Amino acid sequence: MCQLFALSCNVPAAVTFSFTGLAARGGRTGEHADGFGVAFHDDAACRLFVDDQPASRSALAEFLRHHPIRARTVLAHIRKATQGPVRWANCHPFLREWNGRHWSFAHNGDLQGFKPRLAGGLRPVGQTDSERAFCWLLQQLRQRFRSRQAPAWQQVAPVMAELAAEVARHGRFNFLASDGQALYAHASTSLHLLQRRHPFPVAHLVDEELSLDLGVDNGPGDRMVLVATEPLTRNEDWAPMAAGELRVFVAGEQVWCSTPPDLTRCQEAATARPLVTARQSPLSFAAAGG
Repeated sequence: MCQLFALSCNVPAAVTFSFTGLAARGGRTGEHADGFGVAFHDDAACRLFVDDQPASRSALAEFLRHHPIRARTVLAHIRKATQGPVRWANCHPFLREWNGRHWSFAHNGDLQGFKPRLAGGLRPVGQTDSERAFCWLLQQLRQRFRSRQAPAWQQVAPVMAELAAEVARHGRFNFLASDGQALYAHASTSLHLLQRRHPFPVAHLVDEELSLDLGVDNGPGDRMVLVATEPLTRNEDWAPMAAGELRVFVAGEQVWCSTPPDLTRCQEAATARPLVTARQSPLSFAAAGG
């Protein structure tokens, strides 16, 4: 099973610490050795890095661990191939443009018999069920929102939840998607989230003997939400998402979720003030990163 990671925060931050733990699962502490990718959003635009080498041994992954890139939204993925050979074209996150904004998408799961008709410019470059699902999602969103003006997340969220449920009938459909403004996270089998608040602990990675003092450079107005397939730190309160649930995060805060029984909990989470992280350890971690 592939591994997902995402960050949403209200100030540009680096994810060097978290990515170090995630990359270890790419062939060293985990079996996800069929490539990796990271997407860094800067408002409408996105910088994408992918490699078909194991993240734990990739020269590109090593570069990203030692050269922090700051962004308000980050998506990362380490791959264990189920459909499609090991090559760059099949590495997540995938990237497409819609209404003048880059959308990124990463998936964990295996979809069987999902072969929708795709029209126009939305065609997969690779051979994965994941990219096919991403193209179909954007195709449906384009059909629902035909205005030249990009819809706000308040409009997109309920439609995204409806579409995700339709795709999930074909198998596991844990995914992360973002247009640089909102982060959409859908759980099918396993997805966990963490909201950081004052006072900050010294966080300890699960997969590396590294720690990070989260209280060094955080200001009272900073906030951050992290989402991962499995918790990346051993001493923080990661919360599992419910199966079939879609949550939306904007600027480090949860703003929407799809599960009716959790409406009160979602509203409480949306008004919370999770803060961002800082730096420490032998690697070069940027301030306000995680």
